[in-house]
Amino acid sequence: MRIVEPQLETAAAPIKGVVVRRRWQRHLLTFLMVFGPGLIVMEADNDAGAVSTYMQAGGQYGLHLLWILIVLLPICYFVQEMVARLGIATGKGHAAMIYERFGKWWGHFSLFDLLLVNFLTLITEFAAISLAFIAMGVNPWISVPVSALGLTLMVVTGSYLRWERIVIALCLMDLTWFVLAYIVHPDWAAVAYFTLVPTMPAGGITSSLVFLVIAIVGTTIAPWQLFFQQSCVAEKRLRFADLKWARLDTLIGSVFTVAVAGAMMLVGNYGYQHRIAFEDPAQLALALGPLAGHFVRNGVLLLMVNAAVLGTTAISLASAWAYGEVKGWEHSLHKKLWEAPGFYATYIACVGAAAAIVLIPHVPLQLVIVSVQVFAGLILPSAIIFLQLLLNDRELLGERWVNRPWNNVINWTIVAVLFALSLLLAAQVMLPNLFN
Repeated sequence: MRIVEPQLETAAAPIKGVVVRRRWQRHLLTFLMVFGPGLIVMEADNDAGAVSTYMQAGGQYGLHLLWILIVLLPICYFVQEMVARLGIATGKGHAAMIYERFGKWWGHFSLFDLLLVNFLTLITEFAAISLAFIAMGVNPWISVPVSALGLTLMVVTGSYLRWERIVIALCLMDLTWFVLAYIVHPDWAAVAYFTLVPTMPAGGITSSLVFLVIAIVGTTIAPWQLFFQQSCVAEKRLRFADLKWARLDTLIGSVFTVAVAGAMMLVGNYGYQHRIAFEDPAQLALALGPLAGHFVRNGVLLLMVNAAVLGTTAISLASAWAYGEVKGWEHSLHKKLWEAPGFYATYIACVGAAAAIVLIPHVPLQLVIVSVQVFAGLILPSAIIFLQLLLNDRELLGERWVNRPWNNVINWTIVAVLFALSLLLAAQVMLPNLFN
């Protein structure tokens, strides 16, 4: 049977007269048109902070923290599925919906939190670029400004589709982490055991372990992701007919991201096995060169840069979209630079200011990187509460698209766990010897 698919409206330009002869071809075409936001929002969260945090987890505790990633996998999916559903239902970004449904005070509160943690996270991205290129012998006064310029040019083309294709290609470059994990030859039986069986390191619960666990949570699920994916879905103009494919996109992104995070831990574990002390992944990469070869050394360094580029473009866009929505500006990658000057100026300002701060001498870059992940973990519960309340708004979504009771049980459990981790961190700060 020969079927002619009608015009499909998505962020990609309308596709007219596409001939498909099989049902699976129609499904594949639709999925490819919807595909992107879920993968990008997940894998962009494997940014520079994630590389540092996951490799530090492997470097300090070997394979003992792999099981945390399995716990975080469904959390990643359920949170971002709600975001995709809300974006399709409203056609608006997350910041705009908070202002509309909760008023200006809560809108300002959520926007301030977002812009603050996003800017601090951007500093970590450029810190990683600086550290990686220093290890490759490139002066940061060259690498950081050139990276900032490249990130700006990638966005100001006036084409969402062009930007999305570039970023998906960068996401797929992270497949190289699996190659590096294979090269360092971990004990695969031990990897399977520690992935499936929760265990504690030999030293038990300590301050550094609590700090690192919260950092892992903060880097695996970040507040900017909620704002980014909803704006991305609105930008692509997805419809309810696309929801199942948006869910599949989000699921693929969740699984891929957690698997890549596990591969980062395995590379860090190689340093743990060889008793390599390191303060950042660039130092570990240099130390791994004589042991694992130049491919591993250069691979870690280049993947640090790739992770930072992914994180920078996604986080800067999350800030620009949110601020543009609140200010009532034109805020779309479909617009040319002169058609949405405030939107693009926000993006460029975020990128430029973060790059400038990293060039300040003697900034403790690795401490900043891990600390920002912890801060992101602290403000995440409040961000998810707004999302949860919006997804239970029947007036906004109607009976069909609001959360089901099982959704609410899962989501409030996630919020409770995140609050508990926040309280643990607060207790650690006020009572430093509590976990010793």
